[in-house]
Amino acid sequence: MKVAVTTLTFCVAALLALGMVMLYSSSMTQVGPHYLFMQMIWGALGLVLCVAATVIDYRLLKKIVWPVFGVAIVLLVLVLLPLPHGITKRINGAHRWFILPGMRLQPSELGKLAIILALAWYCERSQRFMQTWWRGIVIPGVIAGAIISLIFIEPDRGTTILMACVTGSMLLIAGVRWKYIVPPLVVGTIGFVVAIARDPMRMRRIMSWLDVEETKTGTGFQAYQAMLALGSGGWTGLGLGNGRQKLGWVPEHHTDFILSIIGEELGLIATLLVVIGFAVLVVCGLYISLRAPDTFGFLLGCGITFLIGLQAFINIGVVTSALPNKGLPLPFISYGGSNLLAMMGCVGLLFSIARKGRVLQPAPKNPFASDELPQPA
Repeated sequence: MKVAVTTLTFCVAALLALGMVMLYSSSMTQVGPHYLFMQMIWGALGLVLCVAATVIDYRLLKKIVWPVFGVAIVLLVLVLLPLPHGITKRINGAHRWFILPGMRLQPSELGKLAIILALAWYCERSQRFMQTWWRGIVIPGVIAGAIISLIFIEPDRGTTILMACVTGSMLLIAGVRWKYIVPPLVVGTIGFVVAIARDPMRMRRIMSWLDVEETKTGTGFQAYQAMLALGSGGWTGLGLGNGRQKLGWVPEHHTDFILSIIGEELGLIATLLVVIGFAVLVVCGLYISLRAPDTFGFLLGCGITFLIGLQAFINIGVVTSALPNKGLPLPFISYGGSNLLAMMGCVGLLFSIARKGRVLQPAPKNPFASDELPQPA
């Protein structure tokens, strides 16, 4: 357990440090150190939240699961409303943020954690009935769907897909049968495809993803420029601060597409190390979850690990054009206070689970067994 916690700490610290360095490098020509200072403030708050989550017994969260869930619902509803004083407004066609002095808060980050907490609580209490249709699919589907549907309306298709995958993964490890998972998966996929087909902007993204070369001057501009950044970096990169694509060529290069700047300035080796870092983080998270002393801790740890791992997988897939553009930040690296706070809080919960984790003991020795091997007759 100590090895898993130490390795997890090292991975998170390394990703955070890389994020701070690359954030300054990617934005120094536009806003100077502003983004770095803001990220350092959010990082300090995230560290405090991480320590608090580590010290507090994670099992106490069972008492506040539904208040947290209710607050997440209220915030996700409020962000869709035209509140006075410009607290909420439509940005790039979406209602996702509360606009406060000097900052933006994204309530969907709280919604992610609320879904994981609620499902972990519910599946622990109903683990004997998780193989039934009603208790295993319908009720948890309504719980997760209450938040996912509000995120879908914002609209935020990337987070919708992410949380649908996390929900399905948690239900599977909680004991739900595959034959019950497949029908809602098929219906949800069909509904999602229909919604995308009726959304001209996202249909253009899909079509540009299928043929980036043909749309490189239009919808596929961002993806094409990101591929140029990754390709021009080679094995070792152009050198820290020497990237060219950050000079207005890659939109959102300090948030969703910061990996392309890492690839351009530090090269393929650094990019692969980032991928390896997230892979090791997922392995450590699953190891800690498997050693949890109760079902709630096991499901909570697995849900958090799936959240971090899948979000990183989707972001890396988008930047490398393996997936269509989804608009999800790279955990611990991309600029964004709400996501950084949420990720640090999740890591703190993993540490809390590790503190209470079970230590595997060797099997007791049979006092009547002989250490001598039987001799042949």
